[in-house]
Amino acid sequence: MTRYIAPMPPQLRQQMRANQDPARAVPCPHCHAPARRPCVLRKSGRHLPEPHPQRTSAWAQQTACCPACQVEPTIPCHDEGRARNTVHARRLQEAEATA
Repeated sequence: MTRYIAPMPPQLRQQMRANQDPARAVPCPHCHAPARRPCVLRKSGRHLPEPHPQRTSAWAQQTACCPACQVEPTIPCHDEGRARNTVHARRLQEAEATA
């Protein structure tokens, strides 16, 4: 059986990219999904509709300054000198506002 596959029109491809979560721009530190690919469940391999919270934090850290602790992009957030595992909520809001 021969299957014919038509190329995707450029307008549709752009629309699909626009609908993706901006956090997909960075690899996921939790499930190790590469950039621009959806997060997956480790055991089943099922694709998730939303990125892991760790990926969202990594994206915000890469793209925005933090108004709470005054650090520049790529530098992790901290609380009075103590490192945080996630970014401050205000940094996430900054990143979403620029996306």
